[in-house]
Amino acid sequence: MALEEYKRKRDFTQTPEPPPKVGKGSQRRFVVQKHRATRLHYDFRLEMDGVLKSWAVPKGPSLDPADKRLAMQVEDHPVSYFDFEGTIPEGNYGAGTVMVWDVGTWEPEGDAHQMLAKGDLKFRLNGKKLKGSFALIHMKARRPGSKGTEWLLIKHHDAYDQPGYDIDKYDYSVLTKRSLKEIAGDEGSAEWLSSRKATARGSSGKNDWLAESIAKVDAKKAKTARKSAAVESSSTAAKATAAKRSAKPAKAAAPATDQSVKSGTGETSSTSAVVKKKSLKKTA
Repeated sequence: MALEEYKRKRDFTQTPEPPPKVGKGSQRRFVVQKHRATRLHYDFRLEMDGVLKSWAVPKGPSLDPADKRLAMQVEDHPVSYFDFEGTIPEGNYGAGTVMVWDVGTWEPEGDAHQMLAKGDLKFRLNGKKLKGSFALIHMKARRPGSKGTEWLLIKHHDAYDQPGYDIDKYDYSVLTKRSLKEIAGDEGSAEWLSSRKATARGSSGKNDWLAESIAKVDAKKAKTARKSAAVESSSTAAKATAAKRSAKPAKAAAPATDQSVKSGTGETSSTSAVVKKKSLKKTA
């Protein structure tokens, strides 16, 4: 598939997704994006011929060779889609939240073009989450109305296979460490994270796109942290002032006077004097 189909399905004045542009160079990178659209699924993409060959995998890739994951081939995507993480607004094709679930490089186990045309693409992945040998097997259409886009994504037995693999344990972005829920709740994620152009450089710069995206996200996090620190500091100062006020001792009561004794006991000052005089006589 060419990028014409990608372009036809999108209004680029409304979506933050990158425009259709065929990349240059011969890098072999891959990306898996977790995508909560109408239904939750994972988009598996392999860089080939300047575009990303793409499959939608409803249950996501697995490291368990017993799992045969259905993978529906979809339109090619531009290579600049690699680090797209954020929200596609409602009303647009594929509206929902997108996470960069895994990234890395891939190597075909044979002639990639011939294997793809034959419907039996074998390759190795070297990603942050996915590693080892895999195969994409094209299924023969079995049901009426099938578009012939059904494939199976299967993990081969090797040193990286994991029986009982649970993909839900890895719900975090390899770019920002956020969960899908956190990305959906971040208003800043509604914007396209990278404005960089697809690079045609060699292996020395193959990870620049990843570093650039992480740097932008880190800057946004730092700004949010500074705001939170300022609010917390203001709140702490207010609490300290209130504590000082509540701890201030009350004014001591004035000492009792003869007048107060007079009013409180009914005695007069002259009566007190007579009692004192009698006491002195007895002593004498």
